[in-house]
Amino acid sequence: MSAPGYSLVTLANGVRSVRSHAEAETFHPVIGPAAEAEALYVRQLRLRERLAAHTGEFVIWDVGLGAAANALTVLHATRDVAGHLRLVSFDHTLEPLRFALQHASELGYFGGCEPLVATLLAEGKAGQTHGPQRISWETHVGDFPTWLRQTSPACGAPHAILFDAFSPAKNPEMWTLPLFTSLFQRLDPARPCAMPTYSRATLLRVTWLLAGFFVGVGHATGEKEETTLAANTLALLDEPLDHKWLARARRSTSAEPLHEAKYRQAPLSEETWARLQAHPQFQ
Repeated sequence: MSAPGYSLVTLANGVRSVRSHAEAETFHPVIGPAAEAEALYVRQLRLRERLAAHTGEFVIWDVGLGAAANALTVLHATRDVAGHLRLVSFDHTLEPLRFALQHASELGYFGGCEPLVATLLAEGKAGQTHGPQRISWETHVGDFPTWLRQTSPACGAPHAILFDAFSPAKNPEMWTLPLFTSLFQRLDPARPCAMPTYSRATLLRVTWLLAGFFVGVGHATGEKEETTLAANTLALLDEPLDHKWLARARRSTSAEPLHEAKYRQAPLSEETWARLQAHPQFQ
């Protein structure tokens, strides 16, 4: 089944997902949308436990809304936890979500949230109360790096970030050091925040460290033995990167951050190496 720009695909395990023709990318291509979101975001961020212990609004930034598998999996996984969950989704287009809603039954992860998503698409925001949980969901459509530089967000600093942009080779503007430096500056130092992503690339980990984050080894998901987890406090990391990793980064031929939106691979510069060694994580 297809529509301009997108089509449904069946993964090796029989799960359906969405493919972007323009990007030549399949969303969540290995274990499927819901399973990947559960492993990479819900469990790794300890969302149920953190929500249960939290008082007041709990803010999640969903960077790379796509077909909303990450966001909807979070809503389903936490729906019986009392509290107010505010979900703020970012993407340059809502077309993958429109397509996914048309094929909600085949995709299987909407789970009764079709009316919520329809309202979100129509109005840019939606809300509902499900059992003990109140949900507020809004979208920001446009260029995320520009939004970070120019906007003073009224949505509040996040407690968690679901970072799911296309790869640096396909989408380098979403993986630069200036972007993550701006993102780190938007965090509230008094509000613990963690951010996982699917990549374990040395380039990414160095970028996040230089932006100000503490960085650790993330949970395995699908065919990936490791992912990456960053946070503004070491307390949210189970396995922080250590001096052995630092030595490997020094030897890597692809470790220097992207300073502009142009993908390339390069070893660490002397300036970057000095900054890494001075990072509080390695003191």
